Amino acid sequence: MKILIAEDDAFSRKLLSVNLEKAGHKVVSCIDGETAVEAYEKEPSIEMAVLDWMMPGKDGLEVCKTIKSNDDNSLTYVIILTAKNKPEDLALALESGADDFVAKPFNAIELNARIDAGIRRIRLQNAMMDNIQELQEALVHIEQLQRILPICAWCKKIRDDPKYWSSVEEYISKHLDVRFTHSVCPDCLKGKCYGIAEEMQVEAKST
Repeated sequence: MKILIAEDDAFSRKLLSVNLEKAGHKVVSCIDGETAVEAYEKEPSIEMAVLDWMMPGKDGLEVCKTIKSNDDNSLTYVIILTAKNKPEDLALALESGADDFVAKPFNAIELNARIDAGIRRIRLQNAMMDNIQELQEALVHIEQLQRILPICAWCKKIRDDPKYWSSVEEYISKHLDVRFTHSVCPDCLKGKCYGIAEEMQVEAKST
């Protein structure tokens, strides 16, 4: 996973990068809030951010608010690193849109566990978004099939367009993920279906 980190302390930033890369993640490392926002806007594939709260210029909460206000990628998971531990401080971090927080100095085992929890949530969100997309597409198909369309009384073709007639198979295949094979039903084998019976009568008259 590609993870954005923003930490103004060089030692802490290096420690974070090494820890995350060792865990198999790709890291976009930033020295302050301004560069973090710029990097985030240039890297749409970033799905998680680990931000130090106290930074010069834009602090971690301001960066978090910027990330969460991005309608195209507002589901980015944000973890705030902070030495603050008062309930009102942690409440403020969550109100800014942060999904989690880790106390500084951070413990690598705890940080990795919280990142793994964030990854599980991201995957669940992505799966839900995919399901919603599939449902929306299915509803579009249903609406198309529910339209009242003219059908030829003789050949049974459907007028899908003012100037275009398509077979029932073509129409259904176009609007649903359905494929047809052809066989002969028992009634047709016995000449009981209308089309077969009609053909047999025509042949009998011609002879």
